[in-house]
Amino acid sequence: MVLAIVCVVLGLCNPIGQLTGEDGGSAMLYNLWLSLTAESGVTEHVVMPWAALFALLVLVASILTVNIFLFKKRALQMRICSFAMLILVGYYLAGVAFLLLNSYDEGASLMSCFRPTVWGAMPFVAIILTYLAFRGILKDQLLIKSLDRLR
Repeated sequence: MVLAIVCVVLGLCNPIGQLTGEDGGSAMLYNLWLSLTAESGVTEHVVMPWAALFALLVLVASILTVNIFLFKKRALQMRICSFAMLILVGYYLAGVAFLLLNSYDEGASLMSCFRPTVWGAMPFVAIILTYLAFRGILKDQLLIKSLDRLR
C-alpha cells in the first residue's frame, strides 16, 4: 500500500499530459492547472476544472494512508482498498470526460491534441498495487480464519 501511495503522489505532483495546438503552442497539463507557455517564453498557469482530478488523488492518498494503520480490521481494510480502486477508476473516467468536454482550440477536441506522460499512468499502477494489497489482506484473513478453526 505504501508503493500505491507513492504512485498516487507522483501522479499528483507531475504533469499528466501535454496539449499541443494547431498553431504550434503547447501546454503541460497538471492535475490542478494547465501550464501554458507562450512564444515569448512566459509561462502562465490557468486553473481549469481539473481540480476534481486533484481532489480525487488527494482523497485516495489520504484513504490509503489511513488504511495502513487499520491492520487489525482486515475486513474494513479490504473494503477501503476496493473503494480506493473505484475512485482511481473514476479519476480516469473524469479525466476522459474533461478532455472530451473542453476544447483547447476553437473547434478542436482535446483528445486529438493530448499526449499523456508517464506520470499520467501512475494512478493506474496504484490500482494494480492496491489490488495486490487487497489480495494480500484477503489471504491474511483466510489464514486467520483457518487457524481459528484448528483451535
